[in-house]
Amino acid sequence: MSVAAAQHAITQGALDAIFNDPDHVDQRFPVPVLQCLQIKPLAAQQNAGGQQPERYRIVLSDIRNYVQCMLATQTNHVIHDGSLVRGALVRVKSYQANMVKGKNILIILDLEVASELGVHDRIGEPQAFEAKSEPATNTAIGGSNFYGAKTESQAPIKSEPMSSRMGGGGGINAAPHSHGNNVVYPIEALSPYTHKWTIKARVTQKSDIKTWHKASGEGKLFSVNLLDESGEIRATGFNEQVDQFYDLLQEGQVYYISYPCRVTLAKKQFTNLPNDYELTFERDTVIEKAEDQSSVPQVRFNFVNIQELQSVEKDATVDVIGVLKEVGDVNQITSKNTGKPFDKRELTLVDDSQFSVRVTIWGKTANSFSTQPESIVAFKGLKVSDFGGRSLSLLASGSLSVDPDIEEAHRLKGWYDSQGRTDSFATHNNMASMGSATGRVDQTKVISQVKDENLGMENTDYFNLKATIVFIKQDNFAYPACSSEQCNKKVVDQGDGTWRCEKCDIAHARPQYRYIMSVNVTDHTGQMWLSCFDDVGRVIMGMTADELMEIKENDEDRFPAIFDAANCTKLHFKCRAKMDTYGENQRVRYQVMSASQIDYRTEATKLSDMIKQLSVGS
Repeated sequence: MSVAAAQHAITQGALDAIFNDPDHVDQRFPVPVLQCLQIKPLAAQQNAGGQQPERYRIVLSDIRNYVQCMLATQTNHVIHDGSLVRGALVRVKSYQANMVKGKNILIILDLEVASELGVHDRIGEPQAFEAKSEPATNTAIGGSNFYGAKTESQAPIKSEPMSSRMGGGGGINAAPHSHGNNVVYPIEALSPYTHKWTIKARVTQKSDIKTWHKASGEGKLFSVNLLDESGEIRATGFNEQVDQFYDLLQEGQVYYISYPCRVTLAKKQFTNLPNDYELTFERDTVIEKAEDQSSVPQVRFNFVNIQELQSVEKDATVDVIGVLKEVGDVNQITSKNTGKPFDKRELTLVDDSQFSVRVTIWGKTANSFSTQPESIVAFKGLKVSDFGGRSLSLLASGSLSVDPDIEEAHRLKGWYDSQGRTDSFATHNNMASMGSATGRVDQTKVISQVKDENLGMENTDYFNLKATIVFIKQDNFAYPACSSEQCNKKVVDQGDGTWRCEKCDIAHARPQYRYIMSVNVTDHTGQMWLSCFDDVGRVIMGMTADELMEIKENDEDRFPAIFDAANCTKLHFKCRAKMDTYGENQRVRYQVMSASQIDYRTEATKLSDMIKQLSVGS
């Protein structure tokens, strides 16, 4: 697309209308088309469950003016997939306009990259808006050294939001979004400096009423998780506010919640939500049930697949979706600390990563759980444990949804119906010590002996196996790991060319890929699947996972040929057999502890000795 065509597509004057003519901007510019002049990541924040989602600031221009913007986290995908770059044109579908310290700021809630318009150098000579003489605010967008930024006073100033367009189901409201005399803010825009605000949010989780008794007094509290299109936030009511609001707020319902309501720094030990702030209800907080219950999302997930759990830090909080394969009975345990009994139920979840995991649910959720196996269940707020390798526990602040109407659920349902129902699933297990370290002598077996002798059925058994590789799964053969010594944890792409390890708190220029492979092997008696990790993967593939990943990215033709070359390779495997739960049945998982090339001279000597023993016996 030529520069002239791109210039013609840009909606000149749209930014001026957004900030100075909010009553008519929807009629004049239904979907503003703007050019991206700059992209800058914000510094990552930490919480108790791990790193917060990445945040990005961008500069958008309509040729006449430019404005600084913050991308809401749900729009980060345009950064991750590389579609939003400097010079690209975008269609802004949903936004919140504000004043920040005398500057115009846009919070972008929804946009799409107009790739058909091309990428160009800056078009025109856009100018910054002149600051109004109204009070301004301090929001989450701050800092300097950004496009058009100037040195300014650091005094906190009040906020006056100017206009808002909240896209519901892809539609666009015909007027600024407001409720009564208050402009409706997105949750993401709330901060301790925001005043006279209203949010429209759905209650996604409500706790039971909790009480405390101390020498200094007693009291009670409850909390709710609130969700809108821009993000989530926790709100808590104490004492009188429990009586005032507990029965009013119901899970799944949408409400208008208006100032006065205190915004404070979040206590991360009590919440798993990715928000730096939380709300505290006050006596004069106004809460009204919304007539329109459909324009706010039902729930927001940030899923990891079950296989990826092995590289998730212990005690982290995750969201997981999968097929329900097994439902256990309700059991009761007694807390060692308090002596109180707790009801629990264990579930088995599988997904298309070919892994299964045990999920524990508690209390009322466990007792009322009646979902049938083979349903799709999405969990929000699961705590990761290293018990049994990796297992999950639903937090009190977590929730679950059965057969949710979301893309991930439809995809899993299609996979399970087409092939997953008959698949076998691996589980996460702790690595066992090698036999040589314990003085254990592992017997050499053929595949039929391993199965006929039921190795791993009652105890953890170790054996040696000589077998030929006939198939290697190419999907998810490696994961990006930390390159620090003694650390194999998964690292996260920061989007700025670095990869961050949460355990080491270090950003690396690039990850060190490590193998995690599933291979099918055979001998003259049968075949079986083996699970292999990095050291074994290097022996099988003849190269590091880093080298193989580089080939995959740069030479698509050579990549499958390397896997083909690894097939029909005969190796000596030292294996562990251990019982795990696979689907509806308990099955044995075979994990390779080490692998080596066969020493044919040694093998010939062993065969010769066996023949001699047979001769003596006859």
